[in-house]
Amino acid sequence: MIIDMPDTTTSAISKRLVVMREEGGVVALGRVLTLIIVANHGDEEDAIEAANDASREHPMRVIVIARSLESDSSETRIDAQIRVGGDAGASEVIILRAYGDASENKVSLVTALLLPDAPVVAWWPGDTPQEVASSPIGQIAQRRITDASAHDDPHEALEHLGEGYKPGDTDFAWTRLTLWRAQLAAVLDQPPYEAITGVRVSGAADSPSTTLLAAWLQHQLQVPVECELTNPVSGIGGIHGVELDRASGTISLERPLSSTATLRIPGQPVQDIALPRRSLRDCLAEELRRLDPDVLYGEVITEGLRSLNSESTSMEAQQ
Repeated sequence: MIIDMPDTTTSAISKRLVVMREEGGVVALGRVLTLIIVANHGDEEDAIEAANDASREHPMRVIVIARSLESDSSETRIDAQIRVGGDAGASEVIILRAYGDASENKVSLVTALLLPDAPVVAWWPGDTPQEVASSPIGQIAQRRITDASAHDDPHEALEHLGEGYKPGDTDFAWTRLTLWRAQLAAVLDQPPYEAITGVRVSGAADSPSTTLLAAWLQHQLQVPVECELTNPVSGIGGIHGVELDRASGTISLERPLSSTATLRIPGQPVQDIALPRRSLRDCLAEELRRLDPDVLYGEVITEGLRSLNSESTSMEAQQ
């Protein structure tokens, strides 16, 4: 069910939700959190689809602030749309399009629509504020999700996120590493338990996850890490592979295809491992499973990334 409410107020939207609940029982009460999505008008549908899919695991209220790119701000109004039932998965979606002065104070847009006594998660699927945690929406959220890969310069975006990091921040470039980190940790947890002496990570030039993987490995292993960023191989972006050097030989985990990786360990048969690219829905669902700060991400985005950049600068100077 989709209900359009042109030129409305947040109070009217809240009352409409109550009426819908009382009359038809369409809107369930078992919501576990409020997800605020801040996106540019026209770019919000992919984020809404991901939130709808993730809501089957995390029933929630989704509030979408669709930022208008119109230069004419003379007219002040709020257009809203409510989606429930089959059009909203297991959530209820409220889309707000504010114009003129109504778009200036985003907190006032959502305050009356937040679920009482429920955590608030904010997600910027595209452009992010200068200071995510201190932005108006960021200040009312326990968790703040960004996506460096959506920026024109993902690696510059990573550095900016590291400089302004506050507990509760996270980025999908980190979430996309979960399967890689799990597989590499499992390999190193097997005999022979030899120290890693060197690491090489390769990936596409537009892949911030490759940089974060290199920063994580350096932070965890405390060894030199080379990070090679190249143009996508055969149209395949993201992480291309990881090589770990140790006394008995080199461990290699490469992903020549988009969903299958090849693992080579000295003295063992070559293995093909499912290592699919993570969808927007998978990343969002994972981040919604934890509402406490991701301490390891904080260490990697600040200390690990800084250390990796310092080592890269040092190696370039030596060359």
